[in-house]
Amino acid sequence: MATKGKNEKQPAAKQTQKAKGKKKSKFIIFAVEILVLAVLLGALWLFKDFGTQADNNTTGNKGPLFAVDFNEQDIVINPQVAENETMELYRNIVLFGVDSRTGQLAKGTLSDCIIIASINEETGDIKLVSVYRDTYLNLGNDKYGKCNSAYSYGGAEQAIKMLNTNLDLDIKEFVTVGFDGLAATIDALGGVWLDVDEEELLHINSYQKTMAEDMKVAWTPVENTGYQLLNGLQATAYCRIRYRSGNDFARAASQREVILAIAEQARKADLQTLVKIANDVSPYVYTSFSLDEIIALLGDISKYQIVDQAGFPKADMRGSDILGAKGSCVFGIDLVDNVKWLHEYLFEDTDYQPSPEVVDYSNVIHDFVSQYVDLK
Repeated sequence: MATKGKNEKQPAAKQTQKAKGKKKSKFIIFAVEILVLAVLLGALWLFKDFGTQADNNTTGNKGPLFAVDFNEQDIVINPQVAENETMELYRNIVLFGVDSRTGQLAKGTLSDCIIIASINEETGDIKLVSVYRDTYLNLGNDKYGKCNSAYSYGGAEQAIKMLNTNLDLDIKEFVTVGFDGLAATIDALGGVWLDVDEEELLHINSYQKTMAEDMKVAWTPVENTGYQLLNGLQATAYCRIRYRSGNDFARAASQREVILAIAEQARKADLQTLVKIANDVSPYVYTSFSLDEIIALLGDISKYQIVDQAGFPKADMRGSDILGAKGSCVFGIDLVDNVKWLHEYLFEDTDYQPSPEVVDYSNVIHDFVSQYVDLK
């Protein structure tokens, strides 16, 4: 029998001290909250002020990689999905958090955080879904492996193709940030409030130390457990902790928890803070959004609210094990069933039947995993 992954760490379970005076189920915020309102405001502000775009390079960014050369016509969507009327009511955006401390955002780096934000354009409701970085999928080039490597091979375009074809989605827009961008955003907001438990305290400082050395910055140890204000490096380390109960499933939940904590701070930011954020975080943004799209989204700022969050593959429909040379991987017991669940969760489509492409990928994955794990 396949080894099922442990339950994800649910941020709500740690909210005893946080509950006072805070609304937990909904956050009124910008449609692309997955990046955080402040980051895109910063990019917008800088773009308007200087009126130029940075070079679309992969390292050594000198300014915001804003409205990159990203041809939507090159995005691959399964034919069945392109004709799906239900999905036309939704806008899907993906956030990539990449393993980079030096501004290497275009490709050549792993996407350790993959979060899909699905927006119901009629209601403004947003649902977040983490796709676990070690999930064994077709990488968008008919080769199979851990899904986080798709970004390394072909940047956002290949990573989006991977998500669209494996999950029957129609993602056309993305935002990418690195560790440095996340830390800069949090620092500019004055930190974020998070609840650090004993197990997390054992690892958070070692992650901090490694990142600080790579980024050549100072760091401050987290010395106590409990609900506390963490700075940018501390909070980034918090959402990178993997070796604990729940492993990568817990880490993905922590990443979503940090996003919600950032959103809470961003909602309270004044103009002066937003200007500071513009200066601090604009060099770390790599996105498909144009200036006109940013302005249009800002016009609907009060419409949007996060209502739910989850992880893919679903907790009771996944396994995790060492798959030979592929190493430790997460896999759907049946990709077809997981895609059915995903469409019901995101789009309330209870009768969805996955495309022939997903069925083919599911069979390939099943045959490969079966060499190492009994899936019966």
